[in-house]
Amino acid sequence: MKARKLRIHAPAIAYFDKVRRCGSFREAARSLNVASSAVNRQILKLEEELGAPLFERLPSGLRLTPAGEVFTRHVIAVMQDTERVSSELDALQGLRSGHVEIATVEGVTVDLLPAVIERMRALYPNVSVGVSSLGSTAIAAQISSGNADLGLAFALQRDNDLHQLVRGHFHLGAIMLPDHPLAQHRRLSFASCAAHPLILAKEELSIAHLLRPAMNHSPQWGRAVVETSSVELAKKLALRGVGIAFQTRIGIEDELRRGQLVHVPLVHNQPVLSDLGLYTRSQRSLPVAVDAFARMLVDEIARREQQEQEQEQAQSNGHTLIL
Repeated sequence: MKARKLRIHAPAIAYFDKVRRCGSFREAARSLNVASSAVNRQILKLEEELGAPLFERLPSGLRLTPAGEVFTRHVIAVMQDTERVSSELDALQGLRSGHVEIATVEGVTVDLLPAVIERMRALYPNVSVGVSSLGSTAIAAQISSGNADLGLAFALQRDNDLHQLVRGHFHLGAIMLPDHPLAQHRRLSFASCAAHPLILAKEELSIAHLLRPAMNHSPQWGRAVVETSSVELAKKLALRGVGIAFQTRIGIEDELRRGQLVHVPLVHNQPVLSDLGLYTRSQRSLPVAVDAFARMLVDEIARREQQEQEQEQAQSNGHTLIL
């Protein structure tokens, strides 16, 4: 069979990308500020050139066909490469403009990410940043689909669609009020914490999976007083003395500095570590603005990892270890 030579122009690619994101011709047309018929014609032209339907027309809306899924990967690469070229041309002209879209876990938005955005704004005031707060699994999907340039996630499973730019190791610990009976210990086991009211993470958070082995070895611990998918809520409840919550130091920086909370690292045979990774889509050349932002994040994660190690060392004297 003779290979089909495709002559697909930028408008058709842009229209397809918008339709797949919106899930309907009407919403895509509204977003593009064109007539629905114009969008429909572009999609029909694509389907004719490809020799296969790209969407299933269902009563509930549009759904990508297998051919549409294959074509989507091509479109994501084209759209992102166009963005990179545009960004590099802007950089050559000294404009330093662009946009960075990042999907991140909630805890990073409290202190780490604001610090990097502040630095980015100071150096590149014409670069805008979009932030979506999601669970780790959803973050991987956002990067793979091209909806996010970068992703920040804890304990993300290995994925061939993702490229890891950096990984920082942070202790998962019990957080509690300074006057809590366990607050003066250097290390804690989950079993020791289980003698007190607990605030646990729901399954959609990586914290739950990191705690699972220790929980399975502590069959007498009973139930949590609260289970939540929000690390911010867990922190607020710990501040009110409702119970012991479990997090890394990322996201509770202010409370630790003010002495409002104590973070005691967990051990289960060895320290329980949560890896904070920065990810982008595999084999993607990053636009100038995204690359600059990514480098700042890499530096900040490395700095905070070093800072935690120094804090651990400073606090290692005069405390009791519970096993």
